[in-house]
Amino acid sequence: MGCPWKDDADLYALARRELYTAVVGDIMDQIGLVHQFLPPQIRPLDDEMVVIGPALTVLSADVSHTQNGNNEPSHKPFGLMLEALDDLRVYEVYLVSGSSPRYALWGELMSTRAKELGASGAVVNGYSRDTRGITTMRFPTFSWGSYAQDQAPRGVVLDFRITIMIGDTRIEPGDIVFGDVDGVCIIPMHARDEVFRRALEKARGENRVRTALQAGMSAQDAFQQYGIL
Repeated sequence: MGCPWKDDADLYALARRELYTAVVGDIMDQIGLVHQFLPPQIRPLDDEMVVIGPALTVLSADVSHTQNGNNEPSHKPFGLMLEALDDLRVYEVYLVSGSSPRYALWGELMSTRAKELGASGAVVNGYSRDTRGITTMRFPTFSWGSYAQDQAPRGVVLDFRITIMIGDTRIEPGDIVFGDVDGVCIIPMHARDEVFRRALEKARGENRVRTALQAGMSAQDAFQQYGIL
C-alpha cells in the first residue's frame, strides 16, 4: 500500500496536522516496537510545541577541566558541541544525552543557530535554559525543564551522528523524533513508512469513533463496530 505523502516535508506537515504521539506509540506497540518512548520527564517548554524530524544524535559527558584528559574534545570548552550544532540539516532534531543533569544542554543562542539552519527542534535528556528567549522564538525544545547552570566548565560533547541510548530506547542517526505535550517517541527509520501510514489510519478511525460517541453510541458498540477506543 502506498504512503499518503509525497516527500519528507509533506509527511512532517501531515503528522503535525493529524497525528499525536499517543497514536504513533500505539502503532509501534502493535508491531513489537515497545521501547520507543523517551523518559516522561522530557517535556516541551510550552505545551503547544511539536517536534518532528530525523535525529542528529549527540553524545555528551561530564568533565572536570581541572583535570587533564587524553581525548581532544575534553580540552575544548564545549567539546564537539559547536561542530554538532553547525552540522544540523534541514528538518533535523538535535537529540542529546549522556551527561548528568547538573547543567543546561541547550539554550537560546543554540536555538537561534539551529533555526537558521532549518532544524525542527531540540530534545535534550537533561535541562535547558534561556526559556523566555526560546519560547519567544517558538523553537520546539523538549527537556527536563529550566536550569541556568552552564555546560561550559562541566560537560562536553564527545561525538555526534552515532548510536545513543536514552532509557530503554536505542536511537540511530536519522531515526524520526516525534514529540508533543504527551511525550517524545522515536520511530526507527526501517519502520517509518509503516508506522506513519498505520497511525494516520488509526487517527482517522478515532475521529469517526469520536463522532459516533458524540452522537450517543455506547463505548461497547463503538469498539465492536470500529475496533478502536
